[in-house]
Amino acid sequence: YDPSKDFALISLLTTAPLILVAPASAPGGADFFAAARQAGSQWNYGSVGNGSVAHLGLELIKSRAPGLVPVHIPFAGNPQVVTALIGGQIQMGLMPPGVAMPQVRAGRLRAIGLAGGRSSLVPDIAPLLDAGIKNVNLEVWNALIGPSRLPAAAQARLAAEVPRIIRDADTRQKLFSQGWNAVGTSPDGLKSRIREETAILGNIIQSRNIKLE
Repeated sequence: YDPSKDFALISLLTTAPLILVAPASAPGGADFFAAARQAGSQWNYGSVGNGSVAHLGLELIKSRAPGLVPVHIPFAGNPQVVTALIGGQIQMGLMPPGVAMPQVRAGRLRAIGLAGGRSSLVPDIAPLLDAGIKNVNLEVWNALIGPSRLPAAAQARLAAEVPRIIRDADTRQKLFSQGWNAVGTSPDGLKSRIREETAILGNIIQSRNIKLE
């Protein structure tokens, strides 16, 4: 299927930065990547499954960091990824602030950096660019979509009302406290986001020969 054509796209609702995290004992910044390069394929990274944003995001990081070759280990969900990181079975993973930061603040994980620019959600976490990893800009996001057969009148009503609700001050604050930036775009804004990320991640899927199995 083609997500830009086979669904009724309503609105991009929320975004959040992706944080590269590691066990608490790992070195920080550029030293982390030096250790990762030295370890080669002996190091692993975890995600919530093949084709997930955490999987494709780390393959994007690998493509921007010559010599970085950790092996992908898929898990059933982020709780399992966190457990494996804390236990040292894997050495890195990408996850949103709502999942990562409670563990980082508790001293159980180390935040290596953001897969993008600085974020007001986690102002103390530096971007991966500061550790020498360039041209990585990726977020996790949520959107409202419907079936392509959704009546045009319903699409128009939702496209008008949903962004207004999402951008309401109380809603924005509640989402921010849960680790999300409220956005609330038009259907065209969501289409644009899908188109941009399809170009970036589609290239990663093809170049790395990533399969869903």
